[in-house]
Formats: sequence, C-alpha cells, structure tokens
Amino acid sequence: MRLRGRPTLQTLAVILAVFAFQQVVGVLAVAEYFLFVMDPTVTARPWVLATSVYAHSGVTHLLANVIVLALVGPLVARRTTAVRYHAFFLTTGAFAGLAEVSLGGLVGPPHAVLGASGAILALVGYLLSGNAVSTRLLDRLQVSPRIQLVVLAVVVVAVTLATSSPGTAVIGHAAGLTVGLVAGRARLIDVSQSPTPEPEFRV
Repeated sequence: MRLRGRPTLQTLAVILAVFAFQQVVGVLAVAEYFLFVMDPTVTARPWVLATSVYAHSGVTHLLANVIVLALVGPLVARRTTAVRYHAFFLTTGAFAGLAEVSLGGLVGPPHAVLGASGAILALVGYLLSGNAVSTRLLDRLQVSPRIQLVVLAVVVVAVTLATSSPGTAVIGHAAGLTVGLVAGRARLIDVSQSPTPEPEFRV
C-alpha cells in the first residue's frame, strides 16, 4: 500500500513503527521512559515532545487510538496538505502532553504521559467545529463570542468525559480538543481550491 499522499496512513505507520521499537527497548524500562515518556522533566529531554505523541503504553491503548485515527484522520486530510496535517498532529499532540504534565500536577501528583489521544481529539475538534453544517449554523445564528465560548466549554467537557477513563490524561484530552475546536472554527489548516486527494483507504 502506497503511503505517498496519505498522511493518516503515514501517521499510522509511524505509530506502529514506534510501538514496535518500544517493544525492543522495553526490555530496559528506564530506556523506554527516557526515550518516550513526557513528564515534568521535559526540558531535560526535549525530544519527548515528539516521541511521546507517537508512543503508546500497551496494545489496548494503541488499538483505541489507531481505530479513532483511522476514522477521523482521512476526513481532515482531504481538506489540507500532508505537511499541514502532520504539523497540526504533532503540534497539538505535544501541546496536549505539555498541558497534562504542567497542569495535571496542580490537581494531583506529577503526571507522565504518552500517546496520540490529544492529537486525535484535536482532529475530532477540528471536524466538529470546522464542518460546513456547524459553520453555517453559527454564522446564521450570529452567536456572540461569549455564547460561543460557553458552547465550546460544554462540548469540551462533554467529549472529554465521554472519552476519558481512569488513568487517562483528562487535561491533555481537553487541551487537544479545545485547540482542535478553535482551529476548526478558524479553518486553520484548510486549503481552498486544492485538488481532491487520492482516498487514504480503499474498500
């Protein structure tokens, strides 16, 4: 299967490759933590801003994220370029991780995170607020910025609670979703009048 022009497949390939590498270095737990896990010592290990986004804690964690990404990713990919897609995925994933390790410690012990959930929820948020139906509805209703913020907060809380379980990065999820909703409303990574990309997944 060709990966060129299919950013979601490319991302999935990176995630699977990183997970395979984790299994190799996982024999040495210290090495795996050093290479992939983001925690409050992130300034001493800046590479985890990227590696933590594509790493996962186990098969269940991996499969959950892979399934959602496979469903949501192509819908965003068709609206943008591969470069913008990857930049958005990595940036929102890193931001979500940073939000979790910096703010999560305010409500409990210092957190350590890894996984693509924050980036994937950013893609979900982008679709929720950036699709034609929601954009047309908000424009026609001429909703005030204050009301839009209230609606945004309600959506963030509802989706975060629905997608979170014990042990998940709740603050990271909320941060990723929030950035995605704002970016979708602004159509931040959309490319107008771009040629229709080749489908990422063929039936």
